[in-house]
Amino acid sequence: MKKYIVLTVLFALPICAYLFFSSGVNNFAKLPTLTPNVPELTNWTTLDGKPVQLKEKITILGFPGAEILKEKGNAFNLDQKIYNKNKEFKDFQVVMVAPDGMQNDAKELMAELGRISDLSHWHFVFAKPEEIKAFYAKLNLVGQLNENLATPNVYIIDKDMNLRGRKGKNKKGEVEYREGYNTISAADLHNEMADDVKIILAEYRLALKRNNKRKI
Repeated sequence: MKKYIVLTVLFALPICAYLFFSSGVNNFAKLPTLTPNVPELTNWTTLDGKPVQLKEKITILGFPGAEILKEKGNAFNLDQKIYNKNKEFKDFQVVMVAPDGMQNDAKELMAELGRISDLSHWHFVFAKPEEIKAFYAKLNLVGQLNENLATPNVYIIDKDMNLRGRKGKNKKGEVEYREGYNTISAADLHNEMADDVKIILAEYRLALKRNNKRKI
């Protein structure tokens, strides 16, 4: 009997250890800060004239530019793969920065998305082209906006207004750099971005638990 117990322990222990440590890496790995102190969205308002702020919010930041309707498939990918899965988290939001004058296109897109999603935490804000360029430059990204002030990539901004992404060696020991997530690719959003958003949300849930314990 003891022989079978020993064999069972020797067989099961490595599997349990693997599951424990692999899940720990997935759930609690620190997502590096790529750009600290991202500027606030000063004086930029939404379709209903309200201000939006990055501070104290976990933000998915995008730049659809003047191609809001042309590239609406990207918005649908983001909605289905990221937004809908996290919108119940009260401090989670999507913010799209578009050139002033694109309000009607934004309204049309929001109306289409609104048929399948609650867009309470999805915002468009509008600014002059030079303001968008200046703001984007302060993100210190490798990728650039195109001539329409657009990029298919979206970015994760944490509550402390830091741009987060991947920098350094991944779990395979390979050097990896990822500053944004391509909304053209549903697979990129579903696999890479979904994991990274989970890390950020887990980080803040852990911080909330710690703060509640201290209050008690």
